Amino acid sequence: MASKEQVAKLLVTIADTLLEVPARMTGLPPEAVQGFVQGTSVGAVDAARAPKGKKTTAYQRAYKKSFKRVAPKYKKRNGEWKKGGFKAAVRQAHKEAKK
Repeated sequence: MASKEQVAKLLVTIADTLLEVPARMTGLPPEAVQGFVQGTSVGAVDAARAPKGKKTTAYQRAYKKSFKRVAPKYKKRNGEWKKGGFKAAVRQAHKEAKK
């Protein structure tokens, strides 16, 4: 029975021979093609392991919508918040979202 290191070396050898054809077709050095493929597979594995985001609740969606609707009332013409405007906008948006 072959050890894990021997199997790994065998798989790398097989992969290298498979990558020779694309390297010849593209004109790139085999090391570059191998590095690209290894980097791609590692990136795909990392992306698959990425934590999934949490689902937004109906209340969060309603709050977001009402905050966007209310915010301009508490802002100046140049886009800055009026004094105490953000706090007031948050309160108003929560009040509307609860309905």
